[in-house]
Amino acid sequence: MTQPPRSTPSTRSSATGVDPRSPRFGASITALLLLVTVFLALVGPTPTTLADRLGQPATILLAVIVGLFAWGAFAGIRRHPYGVAFRRFIRPRLAPPQELEAPEPPTFAQGVGLLVTVVGLVLHLLGVPGALLVGASAAFVAAFLNAVFGYCLGCQLYILLVRARVLGRHA
Repeated sequence: MTQPPRSTPSTRSSATGVDPRSPRFGASITALLLLVTVFLALVGPTPTTLADRLGQPATILLAVIVGLFAWGAFAGIRRHPYGVAFRRFIRPRLAPPQELEAPEPPTFAQGVGLLVTVVGLVLHLLGVPGALLVGASAAFVAAFLNAVFGYCLGCQLYILLVRARVLGRHA
C-alpha cells in the first residue's frame, strides 16, 4: 500500500504539487540539448558576420532552448512540453512519488535558465567571442546537476531569495 504525499515546507497538496521526477526529466532533455549546442559551437566554424551567426546550428539550437525556457518560465512547468510529456507518457508507468514539491522553485529555475541562455545568445549575436559557448555551458552545468543529482541551482536561488524576502512565497 502506498502512502499519500507527505506535507513538507516545500511540498503542497496533491492538487498543487508536482512530481519531483518531472523537472528532473525535463532537465535531462535540456542537458542533452545543451551538450549538443556546446559540441556544435566547439566544432563549427567561427562565424564572422551576423548572417553567419544566425545560420550557425549552435545558434539555432540555443534559440530553441531559449524558447523552451521561456515557455517554462512564463507558462509554468506544468504547461511546459517536457512536463506534459512526463505526465502523459512517463508518470503512468511509475509508482506514485513519495512526496510532491511546490511548482514555484522549478518554474523560477526556468526563468534563471532563460536569463542565462538569452544573455549568451544575444551577446553571441552581437559578436562577443565565446558568449554562446559560455551561456550554453553554464546552463548545461545547471541542467546536468538537476538531471543527475536532483540538485536544482535555480530552485536553491529561489529559496535564498524567498528567505531574504526579495521574493514573495509565490513569486
